[in-house]
Amino acid sequence: MPLLSDSALAQLSKLQLTAKQIVEGFLVGLHKSPYHGFSVEFADHRQYNPGESLRNVDWKIVAKTERYYVKRYEEETNLRGYILLDHSKSMFYASGSKTKIDYAKELAASLAWLMIGQKDAAGLICFNNRITSTLPPKAYRSYTAQIFKALLELKAEDKTDILTPLHKIAEGLKKRGLIILISDLMEEPEKILAALKHFRSHRHEVLVFHLFDPQEAEFEFKRETEFIDSESGEKIIVNPWQIRREYREYYSTFYQDLKNACHQYQIEYNPVSIDEPIDKLLLRYLIKRKKGL
Repeated sequence: MPLLSDSALAQLSKLQLTAKQIVEGFLVGLHKSPYHGFSVEFADHRQYNPGESLRNVDWKIVAKTERYYVKRYEEETNLRGYILLDHSKSMFYASGSKTKIDYAKELAASLAWLMIGQKDAAGLICFNNRITSTLPPKAYRSYTAQIFKALLELKAEDKTDILTPLHKIAEGLKKRGLIILISDLMEEPEKILAALKHFRSHRHEVLVFHLFDPQEAEFEFKRETEFIDSESGEKIIVNPWQIRREYREYYSTFYQDLKNACHQYQIEYNPVSIDEPIDKLLLRYLIKRKKGL
């Protein structure tokens, strides 16, 4: 990795600290919840040995047989996680102090830190209307520095094109893994779904974090406003109150249709407001996953 300037090194350290704090907050919340284990799967039973902790005793078997058996788990140490991060111009919108790309970077950094910390491999692929950078999945802690550096260097570039780069990524992944898409999905729903279905056809597990700014959902602008398309540059002046109801209806329909389509193809879809703390998001996602929702 090339030498970094003092300011870039400070940014890198800040991102690493942020990711570490987010993950630690998530793990504290996880410990307090009834859903223990992030990438741990049930394997089988073995006989209980006197003196062991009763934590993993299968009480259903005890009730049926009056014999004590312990649940055994196996860690998914061979998981390959591919974080796909959209950095098209629309991702740099903010109604407050944090842009969608700021949130996306912290989320991507936290997921990489979490996966590598539990001995899984994490990689990063960045895109807009093309693939702009690729870091293949690796499972050693020092690799997070390369991932974080790539995140810090992202700029607002070009238009959103979900279909083209994601099709290319799907064709290039030869081994099954976990696909984590982080994007505001400013694209036609049928193109989004076509791209995601390509990963499913190769038997990848697909997880989508659909980011939105609170103003994009609520449309609470108060006065005549000029709106500028961040990707095309097209401008329009409107009175928000005149179109607010129609806008919200369209917005709600878009999300619900996308959610239903993802559910149909067993794609885990998570709409995420960028004002939600990331540790809370991770815990909410895990609880949802454990419940099978």
